[in-house]
Amino acid sequence: MEQIKIFTRLISSELHLPEHGVENTLKLLAEGCTIPFISRYRKERTGGLDEVQITAISNRNEQLLEIAKRKETVVKTINELEKMTPELQKRIDECWDSTTLEDIYLPYRPKRRTRAQVAREQGLEPLATILMMQREQDPKRAAQRFVVGDVSDIATALRGAQDIIAEQVSEDERSRNLVRSVFRREAFIESKVVKAKKDADEAQKYSDYFEWEEPLKRCSSHRLLAMRRGESEGFLRLSITIDDDETIQRLKRGLPPPPPSGGGACRRLLEEAVEDGYKRLLLPSIETEFMNLSKEKADEEAIRVFAENLRQLLLSAPLGQKRVMGIDPGFRTGCKVVCLDAQGTLLHHEAIFPHPPVNHRMQATVHVQQMISDYQIEAIAIGNGTASRETKEFVEDCIKSLPSPFGEGSGVRLFVVSEDGASVYSASKVARDEFPDEDVTVRGAVSIGRRLMDPLAELVKIDPKSIGVGQYQHDVDQTMLKHSLDQTVESCVNLVGVNLNTASQHLLTYVSGLGPVLAQNIVDYRKANGAFTSRAQLKKVPRLGPAAYQQCAGFLRIPDAKNPLDNSAVHPESYHVVEQMAKDQGCSVSDLINNKGTRDGIDIKRYVTAEVGLPTLTDIMKELEKPGRDPREQIEEFEFDNNVQTIDDLHEDMELPGIVTNITNFGAFVDIGVHQDGLVHVSQLADKYVNDPTQVVRLHQHVRVRVIGVDLRRQRISLSMKGMNKK
Repeated sequence: MEQIKIFTRLISSELHLPEHGVENTLKLLAEGCTIPFISRYRKERTGGLDEVQITAISNRNEQLLEIAKRKETVVKTINELEKMTPELQKRIDECWDSTTLEDIYLPYRPKRRTRAQVAREQGLEPLATILMMQREQDPKRAAQRFVVGDVSDIATALRGAQDIIAEQVSEDERSRNLVRSVFRREAFIESKVVKAKKDADEAQKYSDYFEWEEPLKRCSSHRLLAMRRGESEGFLRLSITIDDDETIQRLKRGLPPPPPSGGGACRRLLEEAVEDGYKRLLLPSIETEFMNLSKEKADEEAIRVFAENLRQLLLSAPLGQKRVMGIDPGFRTGCKVVCLDAQGTLLHHEAIFPHPPVNHRMQATVHVQQMISDYQIEAIAIGNGTASRETKEFVEDCIKSLPSPFGEGSGVRLFVVSEDGASVYSASKVARDEFPDEDVTVRGAVSIGRRLMDPLAELVKIDPKSIGVGQYQHDVDQTMLKHSLDQTVESCVNLVGVNLNTASQHLLTYVSGLGPVLAQNIVDYRKANGAFTSRAQLKKVPRLGPAAYQQCAGFLRIPDAKNPLDNSAVHPESYHVVEQMAKDQGCSVSDLINNKGTRDGIDIKRYVTAEVGLPTLTDIMKELEKPGRDPREQIEEFEFDNNVQTIDDLHEDMELPGIVTNITNFGAFVDIGVHQDGLVHVSQLADKYVNDPTQVVRLHQHVRVRVIGVDLRRQRISLSMKGMNKK
């Protein structure tokens, strides 16, 4: 409890949030509540904190818990050395900064046998103290007393004493903080090409960084990660530099002044030790620290952008439950075609060959038209990979020439769908479990078709790193990345809600309070007992106890349930409130949902209790207005410019329609239909200054762009959105 109080004060101060809300959020997290549950159903306790704020509290709480765990190790080690003092214990107890904690611990931390340690073992620590005091007129005469045993001469004794001083300087908190402040304000990051590999073809993608230098504090995330990747691949060498001479002088000025009586010889030896300690120990240590810190910041930024892209992708507009044809296009190997019913069940599959080199276009046309008729196809999803545009044009011709009553204007809608990650899904255990008797090409086409129907339900089956919306996702901290992306998926799934009777085990896994085991138990119960008819039936699922039921129930939907609230975001714990409202209005719950006039007559303040406050009542009224509403937008059809097929067709000032395929912190990539995405640099996104591209564009947004540059050799397309896309 005391720890929660401490964490509350720290987090409240850092995040500028009210202590009451932070404390209750920490208590709810400690009780096992999930972030979606807390933000949606515990607004009274948190003071209305939103999901972003609660996530920030949760993340900082985890960091503080790690520091608390580290402090236990620090205290244990210092106690074993019998060097703990009340003052030192107090400093450790009050420290909640990991860097400061490590500085406190540094002199006591077990380390390899250093030159200073050897000197101490030789009995030279008193000599180091003599030099530090600077009172000895003749340090050589003082050193003579220490020439015994392994100390062969005066020079060896003095070097040993200087080694001890150098280590003390490198471990001194004030010295470390002084050098840190210089790095923070003045450090430059430098990148140089490895000369032996300068002319290698693989090195050319890093040519911008062959001779690169900029202030570290201004180095953007994507540049740092690009340079580090170049370094890891052996093409670049990175370093962080500061003005060493000036920094050494600052350290020397921090030494105690020599006494008036002299001590100049000691002073020279002391300053030599400071310089040695800086160059040999302190500088490499702080440089490594700042290299790691800059990497952490770059990782955080890259992961933030990746998570936002993933959120936008998962919340892409769904077509809904329609009968869909999914096509994985190809030239030589043909196009794999699947037909799915409105629930996404595979009904039929076959391969067609409408393109060269086989070129069985007429036969393929007959087969596609027959499938549309036989399976009453309402929409067609075509993957956006190789042969996508050619396949789309072929299918458009098929639809136009359909015999009555299907023909042109039949209502069969055509969409191009991102197939990033479809091949990963098709070879995964999830796909094998779903379609054990089908090959990877069929599974990939099914994934494309299902993505059109419900992107969220399908994409959760794929490792987010393989979906194609991140940059440098293999270079950033993988634990941090997974944590952030899992939080994002969980947030999206619970925001939309899940159909309890059709959701896959994988989708159910991300529902608040469930996880893989309970999700599988729900699927098994559904198979054994048929569709759920009420949320209350969840209590019969093996191992799904009261705590899990409380966390998950509000996010699970049952369309056509006897109780209409079972298909809403109203939590079962609040059903009695709605039932009382209906009773007071003299109607049923269904009437309350269907009749706006009846709802308008309700004074929600009458229903405020100690447990149910205005935030919950306001949410209930919104939900009764549109129960189970999908927060995602409506899907839109899209057409590329038919006059542009390849990068050779492009020229400057050409204006084209495009689809945003990826967003980074330096701009947005846009597909304009030439098999190579173009880049709209952040400076070209709008007529105003743009700090964050996600404030201007969103994933899969339909935009108009202008070509401002084409580099055929490097296959790079530069685009601009300035003066365009005005609403």
